[in-house]
Amino acid sequence: MTETKQRSFPTIEFTDSEAGALEFPSSTSRAYNYYKPAKLRATMYEDVTVDVQPDPERHLSQGWIYGFGDGPGGYPKEWTAAKSSNWHAFLDPNEEWNQTIYRNNSAIVRQVDLGLQNAKRARAYDAWNPAWLTFIERNLGAWMHAENGLALHVFTSIQRSGPTNMINTAVAVNAAHKMRFAQDLALFNLDLSEADVPFDGAAHQEVWKSAPEWQPTREAVERLTAVGDWCELLFATNIVFEQLVGSLFRTELVMQIAARNGDYITPTIVGTGEHDYDRDLGYTRNLFRLLTRDAEYGEANKALFGEWMATWVPRCLDAAHALQPIWSQPAEKSVTFASSLDAAKQKFRSLLEDLGLDSPKELDQ
Repeated sequence: MTETKQRSFPTIEFTDSEAGALEFPSSTSRAYNYYKPAKLRATMYEDVTVDVQPDPERHLSQGWIYGFGDGPGGYPKEWTAAKSSNWHAFLDPNEEWNQTIYRNNSAIVRQVDLGLQNAKRARAYDAWNPAWLTFIERNLGAWMHAENGLALHVFTSIQRSGPTNMINTAVAVNAAHKMRFAQDLALFNLDLSEADVPFDGAAHQEVWKSAPEWQPTREAVERLTAVGDWCELLFATNIVFEQLVGSLFRTELVMQIAARNGDYITPTIVGTGEHDYDRDLGYTRNLFRLLTRDAEYGEANKALFGEWMATWVPRCLDAAHALQPIWSQPAEKSVTFASSLDAAKQKFRSLLEDLGLDSPKELDQ
């Protein structure tokens, strides 16, 4: 008779996680103390962003615990030519994190929705002259494509490329701002298309694809989407393109002449985009000021940014000059292209001075 073989199983031993079982002086605290806050007490923004993203130079003593198939691990600093002796020193002055972005954007959505509802109720579009309707359908519609392109293919594409969570969170918020503004412009276009006014809601597509005045802008946006260096992309977009093209169109033209053409709706919507950019410029200014003032790499970064400007300033100025004909399209004009461009250039110079950078010679031509 063959004996039945007895199977053996390892004895199950329940153990406690050593790290979880230990008690520390701050074990019962609801605040974190693994970093030094900017002020006396840490803010909620710092608690949910600082050091959340791993970094071998700070808390990963064993090095990267994961990586990409071609070699780099985690968040390689080589993804940009810019250098910093401490990337973690950057903090967003707007203190944006997931709660604040929902709160701020929902407030703007309510504002835009209320404005559009009031406009339809009061039949405000009926009082607009044909020239202004044509200006909006062609040019504000075309700008919608620029905002959408920057949202999806610039900021969204680099929102995890930075070496710290503080940088990536700010860029992700920037992407959400652009996406929401583009959608606001699309909804505005749809409302006008459904109103009883002569408005072609599809005209913007052909304008963006073929109108000569918009092709250099389109080219600049498409070239931006091809940049691999996340820091160059952020610099070329928020520092150069937005100053010389974005603010030129939104602030120095649309916001200046809309009221004279009987339009109080467009400034409300475009004003939200301007508010977004003002916030996004705040974090961008802080980041590049940190890089130009870096004790170890500051001078090298300034030289690098000068090279970037040598590429992007001429392209953006070409786009700005090509837009000149649209200044003459509205029936009521309160500004000239020359005065608008001068104002945009002056703001750009002021921004560069604040960053410690020399103004490029192309601005004086």
